[in-house]
Amino acid sequence: MTTRRDFLKTGGLAIAGLSLSGVRAPGFIMQDEYKSKRPLPGERKFTSTAIEEKIAGIKKDLKDKKLAWIFENCFPNTLDTTVNFQMIDGKPDTFVITGDINAMWLRDSSAQVFPYLPFANSDDKLKALLAGVINRQNKCILIDPYANAFNYGPTGSEWDKDLTEMKPELHERKWEVDSLCYPIRLAYGYWKTTGDTSCFDDNWLKAMKLVHQTFVQQQRKHGHGPYKFQRVTAWQSDTVAGGGYGNPIKPVGMICSIFRPSDDATIFPFLVPSNYFAAHSLTQLSEMASEIKHDREFAERCTALAGEVDTALKNYALSNHLDFGEMIPYEVDGFGNQLFMDDTNVPSLLSLPYLGCISNEDKLYQNTRRFIFSDSDPYFFKGKAGEGIGSPHTPRENIWQMSIIIRALTSDNDDEIRACIKTLIDTTADTGFMHESFNKNDPSRFTRKWFAWANTLFGELILKIHNEKPNLLKA
Repeated sequence: MTTRRDFLKTGGLAIAGLSLSGVRAPGFIMQDEYKSKRPLPGERKFTSTAIEEKIAGIKKDLKDKKLAWIFENCFPNTLDTTVNFQMIDGKPDTFVITGDINAMWLRDSSAQVFPYLPFANSDDKLKALLAGVINRQNKCILIDPYANAFNYGPTGSEWDKDLTEMKPELHERKWEVDSLCYPIRLAYGYWKTTGDTSCFDDNWLKAMKLVHQTFVQQQRKHGHGPYKFQRVTAWQSDTVAGGGYGNPIKPVGMICSIFRPSDDATIFPFLVPSNYFAAHSLTQLSEMASEIKHDREFAERCTALAGEVDTALKNYALSNHLDFGEMIPYEVDGFGNQLFMDDTNVPSLLSLPYLGCISNEDKLYQNTRRFIFSDSDPYFFKGKAGEGIGSPHTPRENIWQMSIIIRALTSDNDDEIRACIKTLIDTTADTGFMHESFNKNDPSRFTRKWFAWANTLFGELILKIHNEKPNLLKA
């Protein structure tokens, strides 16, 4: 079993010319360059007729053959390679691995299938698969709301020796606020798209009340709460300061996130993008609790907590930057300390409009965005292969394709979107897929050749442009 961190340590960084990784020097074109890289039909994990029809239709409209090839490879990658769908006790159940790691992240699994929601009403099998993800996530949350990643069953993990309350069903137990936001986002999107409430049963409500309870615990108004984590490791960001509780915070209403969506430890535990996400998700949860379950009392508690987090963000997560004016810092602690950076992994500062947390026209966001794409951001990199945001999780000067995708998804500027598409086409190292990250000067030096979230997210971008700005795809 290979973890994200160990993937870098055990040869996950691809080198041009290695035949085992399928990497070729950029620009090297073989005769079958645009032959599909998807598994053969009989070897695919799941096939959706609606998705297949959409892929065929969009490919016809894409003038750039390489772009069409990458889209065909990437958009169905989650369905082709990562989903395990079955019926358990008469209910759909879908276990979704992240790609090269045989475990299900609450975050990744939600994000991987979210772009398929618009097709649920025209494909009953796909609709059932999506409901199955919601059902499986409910089970996971009820096992442990503090865990970020789960096994298919109680098989144990290579991280069994972590200094935290590990259970055999857990792959990893890193507490990340966004891990409990993403299942809400998926459930809300599923409900709004399909109108189906069959997966919003008593287990769902029980899981959602546990989400609320966990958020309240991690406001830390009455002590540290039940969660702590340490790991015996040489990687500083893989373990936690303060005896496993993180660096000190002043309880001001925000929610502590001991780890980032990168699975790296936070420096200041109030992770600002995740708190924006939590406030937005709690508002969605309140609506579902009221409209679907008719639980007004729980809905009011969700609304109140969302308001408390939002007020704390306004009071403690703003900064007047010398160069960019009023903007949003990445992490804070309530004492006045603030961290200025962004990390590609969503939720990020850049992604806040994509998640519905803020308008991309908001001046506060625009100032923050200008900071993100400047040399004032320590994780903004620009080189011969392109520019974008990296992460402390990957090698220095590595750009994540996810950041380029999110940049395009949150932009209204045609030239900016075109530039993002071109960079994405040019940085697959001719593999036909997105990766985790690539060196800013040499895209053949990349991490994670099988990263389904990035692949499906790329498909989501092309769908959005095809629907809203089709002329950008006809050049």
